Amino acid sequence: MRLQIDGLVQRFGTATVLDGVDLSTPDVEALVFVGPSGGGKSTLLRILAGLDVPVAGSVAFEGERLPREESALRAYRRTVGTVFQSYNLFPHLSGLDNLLLPLVHVHGLTEAEARERVRGPLERFQLAEHIHKRPAELSGGQKQRVAILRALVVQPRRLFLDEPTSALDPEMTAEVLQMIGELKSTGTQFVLVTHEVGFARRVADEVAFIGDGRVLAHGTPGEVIDRCPVPRVHGFFQRILAES
Repeated sequence: MRLQIDGLVQRFGTATVLDGVDLSTPDVEALVFVGPSGGGKSTLLRILAGLDVPVAGSVAFEGERLPREESALRAYRRTVGTVFQSYNLFPHLSGLDNLLLPLVHVHGLTEAEARERVRGPLERFQLAEHIHKRPAELSGGQKQRVAILRALVVQPRRLFLDEPTSALDPEMTAEVLQMIGELKSTGTQFVLVTHEVGFARRVADEVAFIGDGRVLAHGTPGEVIDRCPVPRVHGFFQRILAES
């Protein structure tokens, strides 16, 4: 995954949320955004996932520029997966039907093909025994793992995850982080927004620190989390790691 962002600006009303974001990565599998709340991480992720259109600037993956027209963005969104902190599962459907629905009705598989597509991942991520339950019968960690699996089984080019553990207790957080960590062994490319700094250090190929609507630091986990020379960034991680 090669990402090139140039001069990205996003505003909502009079508020400037992204203020000239520039970022260039080499070919990486796991890119992680960290930084303070309100710094622009989630807004940036939504633009990368094709859910929002910036006011100015450009984004390119593998040298291919993201479109701005809605029809082209709809086609792009079909090629990627997105996971939010709120699960977004259909409450009246079982976990299995939540997985099958997009495969059949969006991606055109037959039900038999869709069931075969999900069978292996359900076993791999230890969800097979829970998959016939409705979301209300699942724990928070199980619901989030189903949401991640739903995004994964469409075989996306890349996966975007926005604070997938922020609403979970520590045990459920561990479940979800383990699943995200295993994505690397499947060859899945992903961009993750997280406040879990220790996990970011373990899983990321590169980390971008987003604050005040800009990329304030970017590099390997060691370069950004452990020895960044930027005082704002260094102080942030010192406070976070002292509390952990």
